[in-house]
Order: sequence, then C-alpha cells, then structure tokens
Amino acid sequence: MTQETFKNTVFILKDEMYRFAKRFVMSSDEAEDVVQDLMMKFWQKRDELGQFGNFKSYALKSVRNECLNRLKHHDVKIGFADMQLHRSELYSMEVDNLKEHILGFINQLPEKQKMVIHLKDVEEYDVSEISEMLEMEENAVRVNLMRARQKVKEQISQLMSYEKRSITR
Repeated sequence: MTQETFKNTVFILKDEMYRFAKRFVMSSDEAEDVVQDLMMKFWQKRDELGQFGNFKSYALKSVRNECLNRLKHHDVKIGFADMQLHRSELYSMEVDNLKEHILGFINQLPEKQKMVIHLKDVEEYDVSEISEMLEMEENAVRVNLMRARQKVKEQISQLMSYEKRSITR
C-alpha cells in the first residue's frame, strides 16, 4: 500500500476514530493518543490491510479494543469517584445544558449500549453495519439500542422532574 493509498483509505477515518475513542476514554488527549497509536500500527501493517473487506469496521473495532485495554489499566477507584462526582454535578446544572446531560447519561450506560447508541444515533450507521462492527447479532443490536434509549429517556425524565421541583421551591 502506497502512502497516497494509505492516506485515502486509512487516514481519512481519523476523525471518526477520534470521536468513537472519546466516547470510551472521555478525554480528548487520550482519544488522540489512541488514534495516533492505531494509525502507527496500521502504517506498520499497511501491506496486510487489504485483506480486510470493510476497513472502516476493522478500524472501529480496533479503536474499541484499544480503548478497552487502556481503561483496564486506569485506577478503578478514581474512575468511580469521578463518575459519582460527575453524576451529582449533572443534577445541579441548568436545564439549558441538556445536551451535556444527555452525553453524560450515555456515558453512564453499559459498554455495549454506549457503543450501539453512539454508532446508531451519532455516527448514523445502519443496524447491519453496527452488527458487523461489534460482532453482534442484528437483533442484539436492536435490543441494546432500545434499552439504551429507554435508560437515557428515564434519566432525562428524572432530570426534568428534579429541575421542575427545584424551580417551584
């Protein structure tokens, strides 16, 4: 694979890989590191990349695996404390920041649900593409998507009722 071919087939995915990585690691710097490391690995194995039918799917699987590996190495206690702090801050924010609230709710979902809702609702992939990327049955993708949306909806309802109670006091 030539440098030009690599640029046109692999490097063009860097922004999408970054957005996907950021959903996992919740840090711009860490997401950039993930993408940079993967780009270097892809470059080193550029001659083998042609064997993958759908390279985009392979790239996003690689991002997922790299992020999960990195998350395993983070201190669990610090992560839990940060999540609890973040959760309490969500309830004290203004309703004007609904987008931030929703992203926070999505980030609290179990990994499969978080990946499915991101790929479907943010990246706008079809269920069949998500199924291939995450190596899940299409029905499992639909079930995880439905459950994720339901949890986010419930949390938004709780937030709205909390805000309403705060305003009327």
